[in-house]
Parts: sequence; C-alpha cells; structure tokens
Amino acid sequence: MSKWLKTKLDNVLTLQRGFDITKKEQKEGSIPIVSSSGISSYHNEYKVNGPGVITGRKGTLGKVHYVEGNYWPHDTTLWVKDFKGNHSRFIYYYLLLMKLETYDVGASNPTLNRNHLHKLDILWPPLPIQKKIAAILSAYDELIENNNRRIAILEKMAEEIYKEWFVRLRFPGHEKVKIVKGVPEGWEVKSIGEIVDFLSGFSFKSDSYLSDAKYGIVTIKNVQDGFFVNKCSDYIDDYPSNMKSHCKLNTGDVLMSLTGNVGRVCHVIGDNFLLNQRVAKLEGKFNYSSQFIYYTFRNKSMVQLIENLSLGSTAQMNLSPIQLGKQKIVIPEQDILKKFEKLISPLSNEKIFLLNCCETLKKSRDLLLPRLISGKLDVEDLDIAFPPAMVDE
Repeated sequence: MSKWLKTKLDNVLTLQRGFDITKKEQKEGSIPIVSSSGISSYHNEYKVNGPGVITGRKGTLGKVHYVEGNYWPHDTTLWVKDFKGNHSRFIYYYLLLMKLETYDVGASNPTLNRNHLHKLDILWPPLPIQKKIAAILSAYDELIENNNRRIAILEKMAEEIYKEWFVRLRFPGHEKVKIVKGVPEGWEVKSIGEIVDFLSGFSFKSDSYLSDAKYGIVTIKNVQDGFFVNKCSDYIDDYPSNMKSHCKLNTGDVLMSLTGNVGRVCHVIGDNFLLNQRVAKLEGKFNYSSQFIYYTFRNKSMVQLIENLSLGSTAQMNLSPIQLGKQKIVIPEQDILKKFEKLISPLSNEKIFLLNCCETLKKSRDLLLPRLISGKLDVEDLDIAFPPAMVDE
C-alpha cells in the first residue's frame, strides 16, 4: 500500500462523451456500437481503437463495459479517451467498483457529468500492481466467457434439432409418415393453452422489500433472451402465506416476460426466487413437454406471433396470456415428443450446470474485487503467471 498514490481521477484517465448515431445511419458490419447498457448493435465503421472502457453517461448508469477491439461508443456513454499509461483492464475493474450510478446529476433522467467524475479523489496503485490485479480478475472473466461460449453452442445445437424436427419436419422416421393437410399423420393442431399453462406471479407489497434477504423478487428485468439474471433489485425474508406455490421458483423453470420487451424466455438458475407480476411461468401440461415448450417459445415464428399479439407503445408493450393461449400450433405425437425430450434434456442440463458455474465464478470475483482494488489484499509479492494477452502489455 505504501506505493499507492492519492490523486484525482483525471490524473489517471480522461473520459470523453460518445458519438451519436441513429439506427438509420448504421450499416451492416462487425464493429460493436456500445451504449450505456452494453453492445446494442453493430456497424461497419469505428470511432475508437480498442481496447476500450465505456460506461453510461445517461439512461443506464453504473454499468461498465470492456471491449478488446475497435468500437463505436454511443452518445449515451462516456469512454476512456486516454489511459495515461495505466492498464486498461485495471481501469475497467476500478470503474466497476466505483458505483458510478451514485454520482447521478440528472434532475429527471439519470446523467453522469465527466467533469464531476474527473475531480474525484482516488487511491491508485503503480502499473505492476495494476497488471497483477487485472490478471487475477481477468482469469475469472475468461472462465465465465468460455462457459458462455459453450452455453451458446449448446443452445444452438438444441435449436437446430428443434428446427430440423418440428419446422423442416425431418423428425426420426419422417420418411414413413404421411402428410395429411400439411401435418404429419398422428400430429394435432391445438391451441397453445392446451399444452402449456401461463402461471402468473404474485403482487408483492413494496413496503416489505429489503435490499438483501433470503428470497429475490423476479421481475421482467431478470428475464433476458435465454439468460436469467440472478441479481434482483428487491428481496424479502418470508414469502406471503397466500402466495401460490408455483411462485416459488426452482432451477430449470421456464419464464417469459409479459411487459416491455415481451416474449423473452429463459430458464431459472437458483432456488431462492419468487415470481412477481408481469412474468409468466410456463408449465407444460404433460411430463415430456418442457424442452419442446422452451424451444417452441424461443422459435422465430413464435417470437413474431407474440410481437403481433402485443399491445401498447413500442416502449411499453403488453402481452395477454389469454390471447396467446388461443393461438393454434401443431403438436407432434407423443412418441416424437418423448424422443425430443430425451435427446435435448442432457444439453439443457449441461447448459444449466454451466450457468451455475458462471454464477459461482461471478460471486468469487465480486468478493475479490473490492479487496483487490482497495489494496486490502496485497498482491505486490505474488508471483502471477500472466495470460498470453497480457504478457506484452
């Protein structure tokens, strides 16, 4: 700690406002456009050479993003224009710990002022210590990223099998099955409500919420496209006695958002979560349908159907489970459904296992982060093997 320096933030980095670009101006490419909430789209031009550290300037505050390659920081962000000889990944972790959302100066809309941030007092380590801290924390992030890539591959494999069997109709034994009015013999046209129940959440009283307790309250913010966000905004110690049993969630349960960005579907990861309103738990009406239901609601045609049925403004769409339940879909015969369940369940279980691993790694990293960044955990004398990407930095 004796080598750490008391200084101002603007002595170790310079923040710059991002560049405006509309959807109409964007052209197909591989350059990430980073907004306040993360990568929002891609373009064929970049504004800044990577690596980059970006955080929200307005809208979503507190999130910090790291990109390896060239990128386009959106007008809603602040990006590090000058690292001033410091390690880019250490700066990323340092800003992550600063909880930048607490420096909001917006009267009505959340806003960060870079001039205010530049004048903040900080305690800053020398470059060799920065690199060691970055190497330790990066090891966790690399494992998380590797797991996420494996999860994406598993999800893609299952989706392709679903399409092969139920969209292209090349299911096992399809050569011997007659097609009657466009439907394989033995298959049925049923309403969605006949195969799945849309179980709604409980209306929790906000005055009972705590910042951290036993049960997390799951809202639409927890339901991302294929990913369940384990961190909740509100918690309670005991669930209400009049809450229905299905609102106590378990690992593997399938959820769907009914408000906002409607139709997002994910598996629950963890057991201490309770279902709030405007999120539906999808429960199949027969034992061998869970994988079929999950990938049916992830399928492009179903996503389009849900969008067409949703009502409200673009910013606040709403989906009625009753209306969705009335829509017709083709249901395979039972033997095919059982085979699909048997084939896909191991892939799904592996995905859930990897998601659990990611959560464990995130918790370990987040426990280390404040101790390392504050200098309470001294790394100066540690002999650290740097990953290949950091050897020449």
